[in-house]
Amino acid sequence: MTTIIKKNGFTNEILDWKAWLDVVDPDAATPEQVSVLEMSHPKAKVSDYYLFLVHQPAILQQRSEAFNAIMYAPGGLPRAERELGSLVVSCINGCVYCASVHAQRFEQLAKRADTVEQVFNNPRTAGTNEREQAIVAFSVRITEEPENIGPQDIQALKNVGLDDAEILDLLHADAIFAWANRLMLNLGEPVFPQEQAAD
Repeated sequence: MTTIIKKNGFTNEILDWKAWLDVVDPDAATPEQVSVLEMSHPKAKVSDYYLFLVHQPAILQQRSEAFNAIMYAPGGLPRAERELGSLVVSCINGCVYCASVHAQRFEQLAKRADTVEQVFNNPRTAGTNEREQAIVAFSVRITEEPENIGPQDIQALKNVGLDDAEILDLLHADAIFAWANRLMLNLGEPVFPQEQAAD
């Protein structure tokens, strides 16, 4: 990350997240819960998000397997563009925590932050080129009007060079974060660096 961006309540800072409900104590977790935490994320054992979801380890396992396949599978849509779609969805949904994570990942992968700043300013007009603009427009539309997605929306992505596999990857990335945003927004709240320092 080059510089801290703060716009319209969003940031590319590293945030924490605090659950409003009880989380599993990793020292008291069952072997099944420990196994699922370990396969989910390197920091799952210290993350309120994972420690809350692991109350239902089978569901968390399914979520983590789907997430890893959607966001990290080789081939298809470049990872930076998967992160861009997820960033736009998170901003449209108002999920500050998820937006910060995807902003950071996009910057790491794309080696630039200009698009992140544009998304924070106005996700409906962001994108430094036609391909990014089409990814952004699709991600906005599928978040706000999923029932109205049609052939014209797919064609707009094809017109800027996305193939069928890339479009499917974008659709999956947008969908899993539409779901994740709702969990994050309803089960807890982001914790900003100044709040972390005060603890």
